[in-house]
Amino acid sequence: MQSIKEHINNTIVLSYPVIIGQAGIIMMGVVDNLLVGGLGASALAAASIANSLFILIFILGIGICTAVTPLVAISVGAQRKHECGTIFTNGHIVNIVISFLLMLITYFLADFFSVLHQPAQVVRLAAPYTKILSLSMIPVLIFQTNKQFIEGLSVMRPGMVISITANIINALVGWTLIYGKFGMPALGLNGAGIATFCSRIFMAFSISLYIYYSPKFKDLNLSLRIKHIKYSIVKKILSLGVPSATQYFFEVGAFTSAAIMVGWLGTNQLAAHQIALNLASISFMCTLGISTAGSIRVSIGVGQKNITETRRAGFVAILLGEALMAFFGLIFIVFRNILPAFYIKDPAVIPIASSLLIIAALFQIFDGTQAVGIGILRGLTDVKGPTLVTFIAYWIIGLPVGYLLAFHYNLGVQGVWIGLMFGLITSAVLLTLRFNHKSKQSVAF
Repeated sequence: MQSIKEHINNTIVLSYPVIIGQAGIIMMGVVDNLLVGGLGASALAAASIANSLFILIFILGIGICTAVTPLVAISVGAQRKHECGTIFTNGHIVNIVISFLLMLITYFLADFFSVLHQPAQVVRLAAPYTKILSLSMIPVLIFQTNKQFIEGLSVMRPGMVISITANIINALVGWTLIYGKFGMPALGLNGAGIATFCSRIFMAFSISLYIYYSPKFKDLNLSLRIKHIKYSIVKKILSLGVPSATQYFFEVGAFTSAAIMVGWLGTNQLAAHQIALNLASISFMCTLGISTAGSIRVSIGVGQKNITETRRAGFVAILLGEALMAFFGLIFIVFRNILPAFYIKDPAVIPIASSLLIIAALFQIFDGTQAVGIGILRGLTDVKGPTLVTFIAYWIIGLPVGYLLAFHYNLGVQGVWIGLMFGLITSAVLLTLRFNHKSKQSVAF
């Protein structure tokens, strides 16, 4: 039996490469926004709604991918490592099909931004940028599937290294294409989209080559042959992945809807919303590293059928997530007037973004708790209950409260964010209570 200190150390060892890797992924968006901010508020607002649409659809693919990690970790914990190759094959086949469908959906929805009643200049810039981003759906989900697989085997560093390298590529190519450096034409916002596409192709190829050539995986019989499809494994992947995708859709859909509501308030408000949301996304993605580590350690406990270790692994992950988010909240408060200036110099946007960072700081701990809560419940293979929780938290409480505060009580964009805060608080409390209840029961899968 492991002590609490050992649980903390083991969770941190698994977490930090994922945190750095997740930070690398989200930094692509940060770098894009920093570069695009030089083009003005309209370009930044266009990036906001375009990325909101892309992420709303992309997160469905991420949800399916996440099913791979607990299935692999449970097999490892139960000493059934021979099953990992079958999970690899079927996970890839499922996610390649899903990624192609999501790419088509994103591409064609890019022509319908006008129905959201956004400013005309924002719509004109957002449509072609979104179409370019849609092409990156397949490579980024191939990367994610591979990453989820090796993380189930507690191999965390490759995803970190590849994400950081891809971020450097994205920054250099983006700067070159957005502003027309080294003799290249200045493509503006579309240049940022092309850079993101190139960096995600690099990610997919790099992690695929790593798995193919690494001796760590030689004995797992990894293959993408159609004849290795096993419908029982496909069913397991979908039974975990579809509810997980729905959870993400409800949460990200709420933030996308919030961006649409903010767009009704004006371009400056939408630009400020994008800045604050981008900064809050950094802390959230870092906490997902702890969520991933918690999910893996809980899944291993499930495979071992050890309830005590399962509960310790989950609650340690929650505490680590809360500590990390408290740190980010302090940063947001202290540097609230400085951080927005890195994105844009517009004096009409910076004060709005600064006020939103105060609200973001207040909900950081709850955001971290709910992010880790979803992960550790996934480690228990409990996904249907959390799906209902996310729907209630964001669509029954968060968005309606935000709408009322923004438009009926005239709190504007700050009202929208206060509503989101109420949704995060609800989600955090309910998910923690659910893990406490479910983890006391039999954890056999």
